[in-house]
Amino acid sequence: MKDFHRSPSIFFSLPLLGSCIIALLTFELPQGYGVGISILMVVAALAIVFDSILGIRLPARRALQLVPFDRSPECYWVKVLAWSVLVACILDLTLFPLPLLNPEIYANFDGGRSHVRHISNMCWVLPIVGLLCYPDKRIRVFFIAIGLAFPVLVLDRNRLFASVYGLAVTMVFFSKRQIPWKTLIVSLLGALLLFAKLGQFRSGRLDWVALPFSEFYVAASSGFKWILLYIGAGIYNFSSIMAKGYIDSDFLINQLVPQAGGVETLGSTIPFDEPVINVGTEYFPFLMAWGPVGAVGAALFLYLSLVASVYFFWKRPNIISFLIFLRISYCCVMAGFAPQAYTWTNLGFIALCLLMQIFTYRVPLIALSKYDRKS
Repeated sequence: MKDFHRSPSIFFSLPLLGSCIIALLTFELPQGYGVGISILMVVAALAIVFDSILGIRLPARRALQLVPFDRSPECYWVKVLAWSVLVACILDLTLFPLPLLNPEIYANFDGGRSHVRHISNMCWVLPIVGLLCYPDKRIRVFFIAIGLAFPVLVLDRNRLFASVYGLAVTMVFFSKRQIPWKTLIVSLLGALLLFAKLGQFRSGRLDWVALPFSEFYVAASSGFKWILLYIGAGIYNFSSIMAKGYIDSDFLINQLVPQAGGVETLGSTIPFDEPVINVGTEYFPFLMAWGPVGAVGAALFLYLSLVASVYFFWKRPNIISFLIFLRISYCCVMAGFAPQAYTWTNLGFIALCLLMQIFTYRVPLIALSKYDRKS
């Protein structure tokens, strides 16, 4: 398995196994809580086995560098998307209060902000589009800066991770010189440090959290505690709800169907051990709806979706297939934290990418250029 570093399980299994290990280090698990973690670890191991059987891999780095991404017809439509997202980011920052100046309003989406945020949330595509679709260095730097700065200004840690993740993966695959692993590790640590600082700034200290923490967690610094809790809390809550056998399908329905109802776990009837720490992995809604079988089924389907995106990117290496791969792989990387893959906004983004791919085939750019000259 010399090409294991290009396999889908790198993005699915390793993050899930890592989250489970961190959860075990962070918490003293009550009796019965170990079952949920064990199931997740078995699913992660199964994905590695499936990878060795299926043999589907990402394109080699050298092969990708021969693809003229910036001159491909797909870039035209992706540029339209990127500039639309940029406009939404500007509207988000100018029409509504700035969360960085008042952290208490970071989750307030009244006054139409929720509609604007559905578009500005795609700010993570800006660094990728800048690097792959624009040879002009100034535009590249501008797009990267906006993609990284916007999440900080609105205190959206998840979007910050998405931007950093997309930028890092793009640089690994498309840089002319291979990036040393030391540089990647330092960059990851820097992103985690920034995340910890944002967590402290937004929510303060963690002394009030009443969970069965381990001695390892208690001895950690305040910033490191934020990182441990962010990574391990979803796994802990997943195991907690599985041990309690709690069933509620409404949350899954509200997550999948637009306007069906709220998806907020804070203040809900879900019996969290600590109501304020209310994340529960990607598979949490399926666990509450259909029990462990539903959670395992959702995990395996997400893995197969990742495999399909890898195959699509290998078969048709272009900016659109790369964005689809980035989105699904990011959902896999963050699966231990909270639902992101099985949401109508995520499915809508993938559908939009597929629609742009169809436009590429159906609306030749030659016709568009002729129209521009006539006008």
